[in-house]
Order: sequence, then C-alpha cells, then structure tokens
Amino acid sequence: MSAKGKPRGTWREKLEKQQEPKVVDTPPKMQKRFGAGKMLVPTPALVDALMQKAPSGQLVTVDQIRERLTKDFNVDSTCPLTTGIFVRISAEAAQEYLGMGRKDITPYWRVVKRDGSLNEKFPGGVEAQAGRLKEEGHTIEPGTGKQPPKVKDFGRYLAKL
Repeated sequence: MSAKGKPRGTWREKLEKQQEPKVVDTPPKMQKRFGAGKMLVPTPALVDALMQKAPSGQLVTVDQIRERLTKDFNVDSTCPLTTGIFVRISAEAAQEYLGMGRKDITPYWRVVKRDGSLNEKFPGGVEAQAGRLKEEGHTIEPGTGKQPPKVKDFGRYLAKL
C-alpha cells in the first residue's frame, strides 16, 4: 500500500510498465564511486531481459547486468540502486507468473551478488534460491555471521552477457 492507502500494483505491473530508460548526469553523491559523466537509469524490462540470458547451470551477477547496460547505452555507469530494485521486481514478478501457471519465467535465482552470495530479498529468501541453484548442480557454501550463503566457485559458472 502506498502512503495514501492505495495499492501500488502487482510486481508484474511494475515489470510491464511501459517506460523509457533515462540518461542523466551522475549525481554528485555517486561521483566519488562512479566518477563524473553520464549514468543510465534503466527500466525493469531491460534488467529482466538480461536476467533471462543466464542459461541453466550458469550465473549472472548484478554487476554484469550493470556493465552490459553501460556498454549498450554508451554511458559511463548504470545506476546500482535502480538496477538492484529492478532485479527484485523481476524476481517477484516471475513468482507471480509462476503462481498463475506460467512455466517459462525469468530465472532470477541465477542472479548472485558480485561475490557469489545469494540474495536475501528474493522470493523465499536465500533458502529458496539455494534450493533452485542446487537443482541446477551448484554447491552452496553456508553463510558466515551476517554474510549470506554463496555459490562455491561461482566465477566458473558466469554467463556471458
């Protein structure tokens, strides 16, 4: 629900919303990390399309998605905040589609963090993501302390975007 008590819509609606990517000047607060220049603010559909490119048994990192978008749009960087949000939207929408009986959904469980760790915010948390990855032949190393579990030797399984 939004602040005014109105529903914000389904994850599918957020994914399917027709919108255009934006190229903006890199915000001052992000220039230390990314440098000055042009930054892409992608759309959920763009992020989802790259997530779909990971075949069974392979993985994609959020950084790879951002790097591919940066190259495709000939900009200096791609916004990490919106990219992360859109990865989550794609994952949640895939679960909604699955609940509707669709079999061919975006394989969001194949998206890992830059160090191979699993995403706590995916549907079902790291347990569900670990289960799907194990089904595809991956070995999952347990988390330590506050660190989530990660895919063992994940770099060997990275797909090319």
